[in-house]
Amino acid sequence: MPYLLYHVDAFTTTPFAGNPAAVCLLPHPREPDWMQSVAAEMNLSETAFVRPQSDGSYQLRWFTPTHEVDLCGHATLAGAHVLWRDGFAPLKTPVRFDTASGCLTAQREGEWIRLDFPAEPVEPTEAPRALLDGLHMEAPVAVGWSGRDYLVHLATPAAVRSLAPEMSTLATLDDTRGVIVTAPADTDDADFVSRFFAPRVGVPEDPVTGSAHCALGPYWAGQTGRTSLTGRQVSARGGTVRVRLDAPDAERLTIAGRATTVVRGRLDA
Repeated sequence: MPYLLYHVDAFTTTPFAGNPAAVCLLPHPREPDWMQSVAAEMNLSETAFVRPQSDGSYQLRWFTPTHEVDLCGHATLAGAHVLWRDGFAPLKTPVRFDTASGCLTAQREGEWIRLDFPAEPVEPTEAPRALLDGLHMEAPVAVGWSGRDYLVHLATPAAVRSLAPEMSTLATLDDTRGVIVTAPADTDDADFVSRFFAPRVGVPEDPVTGSAHCALGPYWAGQTGRTSLTGRQVSARGGTVRVRLDAPDAERLTIAGRATTVVRGRLDA
């Protein structure tokens, strides 16, 4: 039977910017191997599979072209956008997703979609040699570990923008999803800038990474003392993410962004 399939640009309102994700709506369960094949065929950083459940929530799973992952911000945003935009969920009702990271909630705030995610505190750590070699650097301001990503604090946004990592070296970092590189922003519309590299899971550079802000939010809240922050991911496509915490050490936070549908179609597989 055919499945509804969408291509959504997340964390932007401009087509061909932000972070593209595929969203596949499933009326019934499908095998993980099938979902992985669809994600490989789509060849986007993530494909979200959304299936309604009897309690009114939705099962949500995320796949890169090569792996299933346990959290993805931009594909969650894309999934919520599709459910509301195409009338599958009431506009004024929050959407609950049942995921590998627990129950995640999405709600609308005007054009923005706000997602409730677990916070990932960043602990100082010694930088492994492969991290420094892969980023072609010796002395970052600070290096931290979020439990799955390294966070590397650089002195200037220019240093973040000019990075040209050695992806094959970063891919050798064991038990690591990816590498977040960040610096204070140099514009009035953001508090910090970042980029995210995850070659180990098949994503050399992710254009805009909602889940990375689960670590960036607590980190910059600790640096600035502020609990409402705006991040600008300065990849080639670029995008904006708003982060809100109750306190710098809060166990959960919200990330918010906008999205636009670029393609609606049908999967006959």
